[in-house]
Amino acid sequence: MMTVHLRISDAATGQPTPVRLRVTGPNGEYFAPFGRLAEFATGKNEDVGGNLWLNRERWCSIDGACEIQLPSGVPLRIQALKGPEFTPLDESVTLGPGQMALRFAITRWSNVREQGWHPGDTRVHFATPHTAALDAASEDVAVVNLLACEQRIPGLDGHTYPTHTNLTAFSGQHAALQTPSTLVAVNTLNVHPVLGRIALLFSHRVVYPLSFGGADHADDWSVSDWCDQCHRKNGLTVWVDPFEPEAGILGGEALVALINGKIDAIEYDGHTRKQPLIPWWYRLLNIGFAVPLVAGSGKDRNTIALGSPRTYACVPNEALSYATWINAIRAGRCFVTNGPMLTFHVGEAQLGDRITVSNPGQSLKIRASAESLFRFDKLEVVANGEVIATALGVERAGRWHAAIELDYAAVQSGWLAARSSGPAGLLAPKQPLFAHTSPVYLTVTNRPQTPRPLPIQLLRQAVEGTRSWIDDHGRFADEKAKAKLLRYCDEAVGKLDVANIG
Repeated sequence: MMTVHLRISDAATGQPTPVRLRVTGPNGEYFAPFGRLAEFATGKNEDVGGNLWLNRERWCSIDGACEIQLPSGVPLRIQALKGPEFTPLDESVTLGPGQMALRFAITRWSNVREQGWHPGDTRVHFATPHTAALDAASEDVAVVNLLACEQRIPGLDGHTYPTHTNLTAFSGQHAALQTPSTLVAVNTLNVHPVLGRIALLFSHRVVYPLSFGGADHADDWSVSDWCDQCHRKNGLTVWVDPFEPEAGILGGEALVALINGKIDAIEYDGHTRKQPLIPWWYRLLNIGFAVPLVAGSGKDRNTIALGSPRTYACVPNEALSYATWINAIRAGRCFVTNGPMLTFHVGEAQLGDRITVSNPGQSLKIRASAESLFRFDKLEVVANGEVIATALGVERAGRWHAAIELDYAAVQSGWLAARSSGPAGLLAPKQPLFAHTSPVYLTVTNRPQTPRPLPIQLLRQAVEGTRSWIDDHGRFADEKAKAKLLRYCDEAVGKLDVANIG
């Protein structure tokens, strides 16, 4: 065994660049660099970050260079990844006698940051800010939302105690830590076990309590109160785990808050779900709730890669900062992906824009494209939830491509978007390849969105299920708190009834 200095450089600059690294021997044995572990914890809130166990393979994050003990005279495999815009490095080498250094370069094939598109992760937990920054740089993620949350930890005395990991690092509207390629902001995830989970981003101050309800606490608070306080502090509210049923109800008070205009975005995390998310998002869009889709890894253990999936937000004419990135999300100038890179234009309109057409039937030029290192099956253009054009993915020069151009007759108000899908890729082996833009919204004079009775009925049933849970199962020390929650539900039902009239 010899101690070797290993360096991975960016081929464009020649400078060392952070990567996700894996070095293995002829029998698949994993060699960890100094400062990383060959065997490491993989449970929730167990030494999160720096190491990764993915698809039964061990990886680690390095800042571009490391020292590592390796055997000489045997074939070694060096692998390095750096997000969806770099070509994976996969080299075989054999160390000669006395060889003390290994040098490699990784190549960027896409650079959408030059057009103002910056990738971010809307939800990471339990890593320290410095570890999150290292993992993010290794995955080519520009913005990390590291969210403090309440976690119960067993004590040696047999009791469990609540902890608030990273709360003392709370940074609100500023970066807690910033490196040349990445900024980490610390905010909070606020949780009720049935009524909903809300990420409060870019909040000027912490919104307390971080949790309420459950076995030990009354339900004398609300998701809506969290949202209102966050908005008063100029923050952004994101519904986490949307439409995942809890205690037999679907949506909870988080859905009520969304209908009442208190939720700014909903999150796709790529994890296995009980309910498919996209059809529910389409139902919201189809009845006029213009809520963008964002993506976060939900990383809370070493079996989840930071930035898979991720949110690309467009900051075209300003320097990237936490504020400009959040404002792009707020405006819907974003797309989510775990591989394919999307573009989508309706005439001159960009994602999140609103187009007004005065002449029903006017033709709009739609252009969409998808490009990926990993195979995707198809690119689709969606209008009001229906696919109106499809292009199959085609491999060309080692990459997968698809493009669509069509003329769309704008006869009804609604929305348009692009999406792409395919089998799992190398970056996230357990997630099918997926990408989706936020919509471009269309207003046709005197042609409002067509009322959609079935989506409204399904959403109303979900709200009424929440109301029943509050009435029958909620535990309240203050009847005024219960009455306020029920009033929020009634307001949401009223808004759905208005939407049904059209």
